[in-house]
Amino acid sequence: MSTLVLNADALPTNYLPLSVVDWQEAIRYMVSDRAKVLTFYDDWVVSSPSWETHVPAVIMLSEYQKPKKTVRLNKRNVYLRDNFHCQYCSKAVDSKTASIDHVLPLSKGGKNRWNNLTTACKNCNSYKSSKLIKPKNQPYKPEYYELVSKRKQRGYTILHPSWREFLF
Repeated sequence: MSTLVLNADALPTNYLPLSVVDWQEAIRYMVSDRAKVLTFYDDWVVSSPSWETHVPAVIMLSEYQKPKKTVRLNKRNVYLRDNFHCQYCSKAVDSKTASIDHVLPLSKGGKNRWNNLTTACKNCNSYKSSKLIKPKNQPYKPEYYELVSKRKQRGYTILHPSWREFLF
């Protein structure tokens, strides 16, 4: 199980990916006074021989951390930029049926750059192979807030009802 981590301003420290830590790390934050617990999992208690506590569901950091606004180049963010649609046939894909395609193939000098990577379904990627076929939408480097907006539209896995209050 995970714990949602909020910055001192009550917003998640990151949306890409969502700022969560495992329950053990959340307890370390709590014990070391680096975070205040806002809500607990009601039905989950951990204990040691001398101490017992409910597991935190949401914690807020004591000190404000400057949020990162850089967009990391990875598969998930390329899929998100392209709204999980193949850029050749426009078919909707999920992370299991999607693949990353190099517009200018590696064999022809293409690089792993935002403007050379696009989402493709497995069929289109296979058909394209090392051919030079232009996608319907030219790939580009997205802005951080554009990806955050698209991520929010897709929704998050809510592990505790109190997360809704801070995510939406």
